[in-house]
Amino acid sequence: MRIGAVGGYASPYDAYRTTNNITLNPGESDVKQVGRKSSPAECETCKNRKYQDGSDEMVSFKSAAHISPEASASRVMAHEQEHVSNAYSKAAEKGGKVIQASVALQTAVCPECGRSYVSGGTTSTQIKYSNEENPYQKALKSQDAAKYSGMNLDLAV
Repeated sequence: MRIGAVGGYASPYDAYRTTNNITLNPGESDVKQVGRKSSPAECETCKNRKYQDGSDEMVSFKSAAHISPEASASRVMAHEQEHVSNAYSKAAEKGGKVIQASVALQTAVCPECGRSYVSGGTTSTQIKYSNEENPYQKALKSQDAAKYSGMNLDLAV
Protein backbone atom coordinates (compact mmCIF):
# COMPACT_ATOMS: atom_id res chain seq x y z
CA MET A 1 0.00 0.00 0.00
CA ARG A 2 1.48 3.35 -0.97
CA ILE A 3 0.86 6.38 1.19
CA GLY A 4 0.98 9.63 -0.74
CA ALA A 5 0.14 13.28 -0.46
CA VAL A 6 -3.44 14.25 0.32
CA GLY A 7 -5.37 16.68 -1.87
CA GLY A 8 -2.59 17.21 -4.38
CA TYR A 9 -0.22 18.64 -1.73
CA ALA A 10 3.27 17.16 -2.01
CA SER A 11 4.75 16.59 1.42
CA PRO A 12 8.52 17.06 1.87
CA TYR A 13 8.51 13.60 3.48
CA ASP A 14 7.21 11.87 0.31
CA ALA A 15 10.78 11.07 -0.71
CA TYR A 16 11.24 8.99 2.46
CA ARG A 17 8.03 6.99 2.22
CA THR A 18 8.22 3.41 1.09
CA THR A 19 5.59 1.03 -0.25
CA ASN A 20 5.10 -0.73 3.13
CA ASN A 21 5.82 1.86 5.84
CA ILE A 22 6.81 5.44 6.55
CA THR A 23 10.36 6.46 7.42
CA LEU A 24 9.88 8.77 10.39
CA ASN A 25 13.57 9.43 10.99
CA PRO A 26 15.30 9.87 7.62
CA GLY A 27 18.94 8.83 7.47
CA GLU A 28 18.58 6.27 10.27
CA SER A 29 19.13 2.54 10.01
CA ASP A 30 16.10 0.56 8.91
CA VAL A 31 17.43 -2.63 10.53
CA LYS A 32 15.22 -3.77 13.39
CA GLN A 33 17.22 -5.15 16.34
CA VAL A 34 16.16 -8.41 17.97
CA GLY A 35 13.65 -7.77 20.76
CA ARG A 36 12.76 -4.24 19.59
CA LYS A 37 9.43 -3.00 18.26
CA SER A 38 10.88 -0.97 15.39
CA SER A 39 14.04 0.13 13.64
CA PRO A 40 15.58 3.56 14.39
CA ALA A 41 14.22 4.82 11.03
CA GLU A 42 10.63 3.94 12.00
CA CYS A 43 10.77 4.78 15.73
CA GLU A 44 7.74 6.82 16.77
CA THR A 45 9.16 7.36 20.29
CA CYS A 46 12.37 9.01 19.03
CA LYS A 47 10.38 11.14 16.58
CA ASN A 48 8.08 12.48 19.33
CA ARG A 49 10.61 12.87 22.19
CA LYS A 50 10.68 16.43 23.54
CA TYR A 51 12.93 18.21 26.01
CA GLN A 52 11.89 20.93 28.45
CA ASP A 53 13.73 22.90 31.16
CA GLY A 54 12.19 22.82 34.63
CA SER A 55 14.21 25.58 36.30
CA ASP A 56 13.12 29.13 37.05
CA GLU A 57 16.01 30.68 35.06
CA MET A 58 15.66 32.28 31.66
CA VAL A 59 17.32 29.67 29.44
CA SER A 60 16.48 27.69 26.30
CA PHE A 61 13.89 24.90 26.25
CA LYS A 62 11.36 26.68 28.46
CA SER A 63 8.76 25.27 26.10
CA ALA A 64 9.08 21.66 24.98
CA ALA A 65 11.12 21.10 21.80
CA HIS A 66 12.28 18.06 19.86
CA ILE A 67 15.97 17.11 19.64
CA SER A 68 17.18 14.23 17.51
CA PRO A 69 19.01 11.45 19.39
CA GLU A 70 22.22 12.25 17.47
CA ALA A 71 22.15 15.90 18.51
CA SER A 72 20.89 15.36 22.07
CA ALA A 73 24.34 15.30 23.72
CA SER A 74 25.57 18.57 22.25
CA ARG A 75 22.24 20.39 22.58
CA VAL A 76 21.67 19.34 26.21
CA MET A 77 25.29 20.20 27.13
CA ALA A 78 24.92 23.64 25.51
CA HIS A 79 21.71 24.18 27.46
CA GLU A 80 23.36 23.20 30.76
CA GLN A 81 26.25 25.57 29.98
CA GLU A 82 23.66 28.37 29.87
CA HIS A 83 22.98 27.63 33.55
CA VAL A 84 26.73 27.79 34.30
CA SER A 85 26.99 31.11 32.44
CA ASN A 86 24.03 32.46 34.44
CA ALA A 87 25.78 31.49 37.69
CA TYR A 88 28.91 33.43 36.68
CA SER A 89 26.78 36.46 35.72
CA LYS A 90 24.85 36.32 39.00
CA ALA A 91 28.08 36.06 40.99
CA ALA A 92 29.66 38.98 39.13
CA GLU A 93 26.72 41.33 39.61
CA LYS A 94 26.41 40.56 43.34
CA GLY A 95 30.11 40.60 44.19
CA GLY A 96 30.50 36.84 44.56
CA LYS A 97 32.81 34.20 43.19
CA VAL A 98 31.88 30.88 41.58
CA ILE A 99 33.62 28.21 43.66
CA GLN A 100 32.34 25.16 41.77
CA ALA A 101 30.30 24.49 38.63
CA SER A 102 29.61 21.05 37.19
CA VAL A 103 27.34 19.55 34.56
CA ALA A 104 26.10 15.95 34.52
CA LEU A 105 24.36 14.40 31.55
CA GLN A 106 21.98 11.44 31.89
CA THR A 107 21.66 8.85 29.14
CA ALA A 108 18.93 6.36 28.33
CA VAL A 109 18.05 3.71 25.77
CA CYS A 110 14.90 4.02 23.69
CA PRO A 111 12.59 1.13 24.59
CA GLU A 112 11.16 0.98 21.07
CA CYS A 113 14.27 0.96 18.84
CA GLY A 114 17.20 0.45 21.24
CA ARG A 115 19.04 3.64 20.30
CA SER A 116 20.92 5.42 23.10
CA TYR A 117 20.46 9.15 23.64
CA VAL A 118 21.07 11.87 26.24
CA SER A 119 17.86 12.06 28.24
CA GLY A 120 18.66 15.17 30.30
CA GLY A 121 21.17 17.05 32.36
CA THR A 122 21.71 18.76 35.69
CA THR A 123 23.93 21.68 36.64
CA SER A 124 25.35 22.25 40.09
CA THR A 125 26.99 25.53 41.10
CA GLN A 126 28.33 27.01 44.32
CA ILE A 127 28.80 30.74 44.69
CA LYS A 128 30.67 32.34 47.58
CA TYR A 129 29.77 35.90 48.49
CA SER A 130 31.89 38.20 50.64
CA ASN A 131 30.79 38.57 54.27
CA GLU A 132 29.67 42.17 53.73
CA GLU A 133 27.25 41.18 50.98
CA ASN A 134 25.86 38.00 52.51
CA PRO A 135 22.72 38.78 54.60
CA TYR A 136 23.01 35.50 56.52
CA GLN A 137 26.55 36.32 57.60
CA LYS A 138 25.44 39.83 58.67
CA ALA A 139 22.65 38.38 60.81
CA LEU A 140 25.02 35.86 62.38
CA LYS A 141 27.50 38.62 63.28
CA SER A 142 24.81 40.78 64.89
CA GLN A 143 23.58 37.78 66.92
CA ASP A 144 27.13 37.06 68.05
CA ALA A 145 27.62 40.70 69.03
CA ALA A 146 24.48 40.65 71.19
CA LYS A 147 25.44 37.32 72.75
CA TYR A 148 29.06 38.15 73.58
CA SER A 149 28.80 41.80 74.57
CA GLY A 150 29.30 42.16 78.33
CA MET A 151 30.39 38.53 78.78
CA ASN A 152 33.92 39.47 79.81
CA LEU A 153 34.42 42.37 82.11
CA ASP A 154 37.93 43.45 82.97
CA LEU A 155 38.02 45.97 85.82
CA ALA A 156 41.23 47.28 87.25
CA VAL A 157 41.15 48.67 90.77
